[in-house]
Amino acid sequence: MPGGPGRGGDPSLVRLLAGWLPRQRWFGGKDSPIDDLAIGTATELRTGDPGLHHLVLDVRQNGATEHYQVLLGVRRDLPERLRPHEIGLLAGATGITGHAYDAAHDPELTRPLLAHMAGESVIGPLRFRRAPGTGIRTDLDGAPSTAEQSNTSLIFGDAYMCKLFRKLAPGVNPDLEVNLALTRAGCEHIPAVHGWIELAPGGDGGDGEPVTLALLSEYLRTATDGWQLALTSVRDWFAQPLPPGPPAAVTPDDAGAAGGDFAAEAERLGAATAQVHRDLARAFGVTTVPAERLRALADGMNEQLDAVAAAVPQLRPHAAAVRAAFGELAAAGAELPFQRVHGDYHLGQVLRTDHGWVLLDFEGEPARAPAERRAPAHPLRDVAGMLRSFEYAARFLIASDGSLAPGAAEALELRAQAWAERNRAAFCAGYAAAGGPDPAAHAALVRAFEFDKAVYEIRYEARNRPSWLPVPLRSLEHLAG
Repeated sequence: MPGGPGRGGDPSLVRLLAGWLPRQRWFGGKDSPIDDLAIGTATELRTGDPGLHHLVLDVRQNGATEHYQVLLGVRRDLPERLRPHEIGLLAGATGITGHAYDAAHDPELTRPLLAHMAGESVIGPLRFRRAPGTGIRTDLDGAPSTAEQSNTSLIFGDAYMCKLFRKLAPGVNPDLEVNLALTRAGCEHIPAVHGWIELAPGGDGGDGEPVTLALLSEYLRTATDGWQLALTSVRDWFAQPLPPGPPAAVTPDDAGAAGGDFAAEAERLGAATAQVHRDLARAFGVTTVPAERLRALADGMNEQLDAVAAAVPQLRPHAAAVRAAFGELAAAGAELPFQRVHGDYHLGQVLRTDHGWVLLDFEGEPARAPAERRAPAHPLRDVAGMLRSFEYAARFLIASDGSLAPGAAEALELRAQAWAERNRAAFCAGYAAAGGPDPAAHAALVRAFEFDKAVYEIRYEARNRPSWLPVPLRSLEHLAG
């Protein structure tokens, strides 16, 4: 950035960024003050007015340094449409004068990203890549998706989605690594990769590997979010009149009588999941894990259980049943095949298109270290994640409606349980029929994975959404009963 910040940065810009960063949805350190902020790399991508600069910020909190990516726009006069995204006014002490803002919200400044990927530009430490055998249009402006995310997704017309990874992790992001491998394998259940942006090794401590900054994929314009489809089904089911009889007589078959029955889609989703697991096994291989590894896995599950039970008293009545499930996993003597999996699988990570289900976001759980997210696991871990998601979808409307009387909430809980059971069974049937390991034949493994995920959910809800805590607690009570 000629005339701009070098290592450490323009003090006025650094101060502005330190005040602006904690207010961003994607910033992961909101709970702690920023001890120090420096500009690690600064690269000019467009001169003139408006100017475009790529920044990697080194943010120190609680003794640790994290790295964040910002596209910095600078305009002498800021249009009204960009004022909500302003970072602040630069006085020009180092040659930059004007309004600094988040350029991800400026279509005029996102278009150059496509041109650079199409031309495979190398600008300073930035490398723009195009997937082999693909072409990239350069005549489209990008606008951010309105969905709340830990990253920023730019939509380019009806052609591409570009995910900007705001919080950077060392090395190649698993989302790029997995999607690129599946694209090369011809997998029909993912959006095809068209390009990506990376930071040269050494740019932020990547230990010899380039750091993934962005991923450009096919945009599935007509697709519908799996979570929204499931909620529509639950809403229809809750509105459906029941046949005469006590509420306790509600069955999974009754849930199928609703106009928006989801079971057929759940079965197709199970089949798509099994196909992606097969493609992942072919692309990355399969490792046989000895029984000792399962005991270590169970030990880690118990450690999380102990920590969460100490912090959340409502979990304690179920701790014995959960611990017994982990013990059953530890006692299993058989070797198991481990492979690359999705790692953070739920209804919000899938889309229903005209041609079937598509899986998204292979980053793994964001709270885990990069090595953990890349580590092989049993494919039934993903199955358990989706089973948990059915439990959440079934109870979302109950948790989000604070006006329900206790009796009404209990009646809806019985309906929620029936909906979840029906769709869990359909998903597992589709998964097994399409060649995945049969969840029914590995019940102890699925149970342990699902309980472990439920404990994680309880910790998350207690910390972030206490009003939602009954959702995982109620489903855990049912599963442990």
